[in-house]
Amino acid sequence: MTTTTVRPAAEHIDERPGPIASVPHRSDPATVLRHTLTLTWRSLVKLKKQSEQLIDLTLQPILFTVMFVYLFGGAIEGSTHEYLQFLLPGILVQTVVFASVGTGVGLCTDMSTGVFDRFRSLPISRIAPLAGTVLGDVLRFLVAVTSVFVFGSILGFRFHTNPIAVAAAIGLVLVFAFALCWVVALLGVTMKQPRSVQGVSFMMMFPLTFGSNLFAKTDTMPGWLQAWVKVNPITELTGASRGLTTGGPVAHHAIVTLIWAAGLMLVFIPLTLRAYSRRT
Repeated sequence: MTTTTVRPAAEHIDERPGPIASVPHRSDPATVLRHTLTLTWRSLVKLKKQSEQLIDLTLQPILFTVMFVYLFGGAIEGSTHEYLQFLLPGILVQTVVFASVGTGVGLCTDMSTGVFDRFRSLPISRIAPLAGTVLGDVLRFLVAVTSVFVFGSILGFRFHTNPIAVAAAIGLVLVFAFALCWVVALLGVTMKQPRSVQGVSFMMMFPLTFGSNLFAKTDTMPGWLQAWVKVNPITELTGASRGLTTGGPVAHHAIVTLIWAAGLMLVFIPLTLRAYSRRT
């Protein structure tokens, strides 16, 4: 005869699954910086597989330089060489302004593929995925800056300042580009189609670039257009770029540019983070 022993069930055992412990997102500055730099590196590594992204950054400034110098240089300045000296610092500005559109398009594409949903599940700071993307794009703009100066030098452009001033011009342009990228980033996290981001971004960038002193002097324009050109931040950035590369007044243009950059960051970084939190 077989005897089966039944063990009594343990008392007071709660078999209901408990809440999953969430990993706190550390937000001290050192951690935020480390997370941001890691995702910046991710953004740069992507260029190995998407090297075609560099085509716009290298060919676009070359095309604009050739087109405007040799089509309009004689009519505007009377000499293509003189116009090249006037135009190239502006082409530098225009190139990074147009390139910032890619930041919004890239963010919109990544968000539609679920990449940022995975970032949200990681124990990283909230701003790191966005800041890493923006900073990576700004570093990518160095390719555009190099192509502008190299091709301009081949055509006959000459610096009339020292290397420190030229480096300051590049730094100022990149600082403003970083701020402007947050404007486009807001479009990237709020719109659902990359084409929409691209269309709206270019609608903003064309009045900023062509409605400035980038291609022609302000005093040659009609009064109503001068009013817009004088308050356009691209005008100030272009003036500072010209002064630092070919000589001329710099301080006022540089200060106003930095004020614009700080204002854009103060307004659009929080707005972008809020829109990013709502969408993810």
